[in-house]
Amino acid sequence: MRKGIKKLLTVALTATLGLATLAGCGSSSADGGSANGGTTKELSGKIQLAGSTSMEKMCGALMEAFMEEYPNVTVTTEYTGSGAGIESVTSGSVDIGNASRALSDKEKSAGIEENIVAIDGIAMITDKNNKVTNVTKQQLTDIYTGKITNWKDLGGSDEAIVVIGREAASGTRGAFEELLEVKNKCAYAQELDSTGAVLAKVAATPGAIGYVSLDVVDKTVAALKLDGVDATEDNIKAGKYTLSRPFVMATKGSVSSQSELVQAWFNFVKSEAGKKVIKGVGLILPE
Repeated sequence: MRKGIKKLLTVALTATLGLATLAGCGSSSADGGSANGGTTKELSGKIQLAGSTSMEKMCGALMEAFMEEYPNVTVTTEYTGSGAGIESVTSGSVDIGNASRALSDKEKSAGIEENIVAIDGIAMITDKNNKVTNVTKQQLTDIYTGKITNWKDLGGSDEAIVVIGREAASGTRGAFEELLEVKNKCAYAQELDSTGAVLAKVAATPGAIGYVSLDVVDKTVAALKLDGVDATEDNIKAGKYTLSRPFVMATKGSVSSQSELVQAWFNFVKSEAGKKVIKGVGLILPE
């Protein structure tokens, strides 16, 4: 009798161990397994970003995809402008500072790392009724420095040119003025605090011209050719369209020295899933 009971217990124990082994061979999201990070535990916590308004569309899409991959991580972004974003990451109040321009030597010397995640074209836009479809780089320079003030001088209607730009801390403005070599020389009629505001203002203002990220251009405005070249991804890659700038996610120190959460964020951005998101919002992947 005792031998029978002992045999039954042995069989039961063997079956239990076998089931446990089979369970251990299965994959589970609870153990933190990830197609993008390969982490061994579930990530949780918060990542804070701040900076460029031009990067809002890309950041929003990346945040949504990342938090779907890591549901216990919260990612927040404040769109405060490139300069403010770099100041925030320098002071340590955020994890990542977004800048829609290259970092300055001064910023780099303060230990801020320039992590380029995408390339963006700067599109020149006018109201849809404007008859001018192309300007040269020199004409664009003359418009923004106040030397050309009427569209008739460019083959358009007899209409005053309303020069719209961004506020001084804007990465888009910094890149635009640097590329045209017009820093501190522009004669702006209005300086607005976001990409969306420039788009809306130009769309609603006869005679207006402004600059915005290529990925936000829509049917409410007309995009100008520059020296006969359309603002497209292919033309930017080929070096034919010259108004382009980097989208930077800056960190204080190298990415490898950041928290596990921040490293997971950059791993995702550089993954195939992250690249798909970046290309999906109309941006160019860095080489």
